[in-house]
Parts: sequence; C-alpha cells; structure tokens
Amino acid sequence: MPRVLAIDLGTKRTGLAVTDPLKILANPLETIETSQLLTYLKSYCAKEDVETLVLGLPIRLNGQDNEMTPRVMKLKEELEKVFPDKKIALVDERFTSKMAMQSMIAMGSKKKDRKEKAGNLDKVSAAIILQSYLERQ
Repeated sequence: MPRVLAIDLGTKRTGLAVTDPLKILANPLETIETSQLLTYLKSYCAKEDVETLVLGLPIRLNGQDNEMTPRVMKLKEELEKVFPDKKIALVDERFTSKMAMQSMIAMGSKKKDRKEKAGNLDKVSAAIILQSYLERQ
C-alpha cells in the first residue's frame, strides 16, 4: 500500500517522516542534509511506494510568509517536476518544532541529549506535520 512522506525543510538539515502502510500513524524516518534531499527522495521513492509528499509550510503567526516560505515553495515546484505522479501537499507547520521539543521532553529526553540530537527534533517535527495532514484527510 502506498505511503505518505512528510518533509520538514531546514536550511542545513531536513526532517522526514513516513506513514505506516495503512496510513494511520506518522513515524519519524530520517534527518538528512538539505543539500541531499532530492537525491534521497528519488532513492526512497524508487524503493517504497509513496503516493503523497507533504511539505511543512512555514508561516508567521499573522499568516504572512517567513524567510523559509519561498524555499518551501521552490521545493514544491521542484518536487512537482521530479515526481509528476505524486500529490504534493502543503501543511501549516506553525508550532511543530515547539511541539516536537515538548514531545521529546515528555519522552524523558535529557537537555544534553536534545542539544546533541537536534536531528531528532527535525524528524519528530516532520512526524507532527504528517500526523496533522493525516488527521485532516
């Protein structure tokens, strides 16, 4: 069964999350260097059946674009060209990093571990974006 993959784009690192085959749960997948994102996605989609790519859309509290919004929109255009057979969806990502940090704290992650494992924050943020998308479907 096809999966849904979420992308939390960052300037240096990008967090990825994917659904289970039944599209019920969002699971953190990987944190990769942003420069390697398209290469990774091509490889992953060649191995796994992915029907939808979900991008976290960064916007300010007042609803206006922030400095990352143009990068996300550019990535959306690139993904539409590279993966014309896949649906590309945008999901408001406000508060996902804060929610991810709170989740890591709730799971017992120590402050030192959270600082050292910033990559975990990225993929947990992607999972929150993905779960938000699933709940709206």
